[in-house]
Amino acid sequence: MSNFIKGEVHILHVYDGAAYRPIACLTSNSLAQTKNVIESQTKCNPNVIIKDPGSSTYEISFEGLYIDTTSAGAQTTLASHDYLRGLFDSATNTEWKLDTGLADDVAYYGDGVFADLSLDAAAGDELTTFSGSISGSGVIVTVDPNA
Repeated sequence: MSNFIKGEVHILHVYDGAAYRPIACLTSNSLAQTKNVIESQTKCNPNVIIKDPGSSTYEISFEGLYIDTTSAGAQTTLASHDYLRGLFDSATNTEWKLDTGLADDVAYYGDGVFADLSLDAAAGDELTTFSGSISGSGVIVTVDPNA
């Protein structure tokens, strides 16, 4: 029987220079990888298209519920919109970690640029939410570069 992995165990973290901070109260996160395909055609094989792998890219998207992670008495070991906004404004690459939920504790690591960060604060009984994405730079690895 298959051992299914629940989405709730896949937690995205950002590196703060000393430790990986989990992004607080995530409601979803995703990792999308894309491989460019190089197509060629030669006179040796007319009408036959050869496809080879090219460069690759990835993007991490996330959504969560806003909590206070920067004020006195706040949950300062977590990262919410208030903390992520500082990373976004820094205009530098951010190191990230994604726990996979696998039994052998494999995690994915990389770095990238915050491509967008949004805040949604509706009136009434609605909770404040945030969302964003990190556009990957380089490759995804399974060894912690900060270990």
